Amino acid sequence: SHYLLNAGAGAFPNVTLGWVDVRDVAHAHILAFEIPSASGRYCLVERSAHASEVIKILRGHYPTHKFLDKLSDYSNLFYPAHTVSNEKAKNLGVRFIPLEVSLKDMIESFREKNLVSI
Repeated sequence: SHYLLNAGAGAFPNVTLGWVDVRDVAHAHILAFEIPSASGRYCLVERSAHASEVIKILRGHYPTHKFLDKLSDYSNLFYPAHTVSNEKAKNLGVRFIPLEVSLKDMIESFREKNLVSI
């Protein structure tokens, strides 16, 4: 996500990625350990989002910051739109933190550590 914050980097990549808050990953591990019926693999993805959607969310939180505004035409970075079912994880008890909240919390954490100047 750090590359999306730096307007000097040029263009944002043409990627759609699965996004999950690390706090949800930690909570899912605890649930999987504590619930005897937990078994198999769990897809821990709050949602899939294109880089342009992530930038749009960030602009909503930080309207005065200059974010990347051009899509990269570098074809090797293309990852098509896709969805991932997180129903199994939800049935385990994971209540995913929305991407909007996760991104805001991430930026604020970066700011507290002086990693970004937004």
